[in-house]
Parts: sequence; C-alpha cells; structure tokens
Amino acid sequence: MTDRPYLIFPETVQRDLTHYLRNTFVDESPEQKQINIDAARQSLPEISLRPEEGWLLYFLVKLARVKIGVEIGTLAGYSASWIARALPDDGKLICLEVDSHHASIANNNMKRLGFADKVEIMVGDARDTLDGMDGHFDMVFIDADKTSYPYYLDWALNHLRSGGLLLAHNAFQNGLIVENPENVEEQQRDSTRAMQEFNKRVAEDERLTSIIMPVGDGLLAAIMD
Repeated sequence: MTDRPYLIFPETVQRDLTHYLRNTFVDESPEQKQINIDAARQSLPEISLRPEEGWLLYFLVKLARVKIGVEIGTLAGYSASWIARALPDDGKLICLEVDSHHASIANNNMKRLGFADKVEIMVGDARDTLDGMDGHFDMVFIDADKTSYPYYLDWALNHLRSGGLLLAHNAFQNGLIVENPENVEEQQRDSTRAMQEFNKRVAEDERLTSIIMPVGDGLLAAIMD
C-alpha cells in the first residue's frame, strides 16, 4: 500500500486554523495569558507553550487523573499553570527550574493564579535535583534543555507508576526532527540528535504506548504499562 499524500494547507490557512482552534476550544484565562505578556516584558526567552499546546497538556493531565507530577523546565510557569489547573484540589506539581530568576517569576505567577499550595518550584540543575527524588509519580512533563532529554527519559522510566503519563514538548524540534543532523546548523545539531534519540527510544520501549500529537511543535505523550 502506497502512502497517500496529506493535504498541505497554505500558510494563511494554517494560521486561520490555529486561530480557529484557539478561539473554539482553548479556555485560556486572562491570568494565564498575562504570564507570557509579562515574561516578554522581562525579556525571558519566548519558548513557552502556545495556548493550544497548553490546553492539550491540561486535557491529557485531566484525562489521566494525575494527582502528583513533575515538570522539568518551568521558565515563567505558563505550562505549570495548565497542569495545576488540571490537578485535583489535593494535587501536587513539583517544578524543576535551573534559573533562580525564572523560578522567582514562576513562583509569583503561581501565587497570583492561586496555585501556590499545588506547585512547588525547586531551583537547581534538574539532573542533580532528580537524583535526590524518590518515589513514583503520575506524570512527568519534560520541557527543558533538549540534549538532556534522554537522561530525563531514563529517570521518568524509573519513577512513573503503572499507567503514568510521560509528556515532552518540542518533539518536532521546529521541524528539524526529520533532518540529518549533519545538515543542521551547529548550534542545533546536538539538540536535534538528542530529540531523535529520545523519540526513537520512547517509540521502541515496550513499556510505553506512545504518540506525538502534531499540535504546535509536537507534544509527545506516552503511557507507562
């Protein structure tokens, strides 16, 4: 059976479809929207989830009935706000952020949104922090330095409960995931190789049932058997 070509939309139609998706389905609160507005004013990197990616994150966390989760990479707390919204009243999200300034901004945002009791932000290198964390979790969301994704996967596989949810942002690596790393600019080469390794390992791991959802830059989702 030959592959049938997908319908390719012009760029303007893709933009209109994204706006349709956001306007029809995405329930982004004014407070959440303000997180990214303030982050831009404070010159933080513009690498947060898009609203439709945040809504998908919220949907999956709610669907999986996550009660306690770990987020690796927090920035200003935009993605954390979606996860926290989906958690039950007694839920808990442990966020790992390497930059103390970013962590302070995220902490303030969690307080402003009323999630201070749900969200704990730990500052430091994620590898060091993870090495000191025991127990099993309902969810691990990875959105940090791409070269460390394979390491974070190893940790998640050892700390996700049966039925637990693994999520990872930027699974498409801005389209570079299908490129030969030798043809990629040097500054993106290591990240591209790491994401290719990460995606391949997730797809081939018999303990995981996985897919990349083609929203935004690709949200990888996997369930631990």
